[in-house]
Amino acid sequence: MPIVLRIARPHYESDVTRFLETLKAARPELEKKQQEGRLIYWDKGPIDLDASARAQAARVPQKPYVYQPSLTPSHD
Repeated sequence: MPIVLRIARPHYESDVTRFLETLKAARPELEKKQQEGRLIYWDKGPIDLDASARAQAARVPQKPYVYQPSLTPSHD
């Protein structure tokens, strides 16, 4: 089995890393806005299992394609 040696690059910085560091230095409020955005879209509170069960029980079955006309007349 061949041995693969990894050569460390202690002084290497990618263009993306330099860009992000420059951007954060120029706009220090960016980090706070990023965390606020995460709170909006990702970090959610605990799930109310009772409300979730009621919502699931109240679901109405839907046809796979709602715009396709029915072949049999419905008596709605």
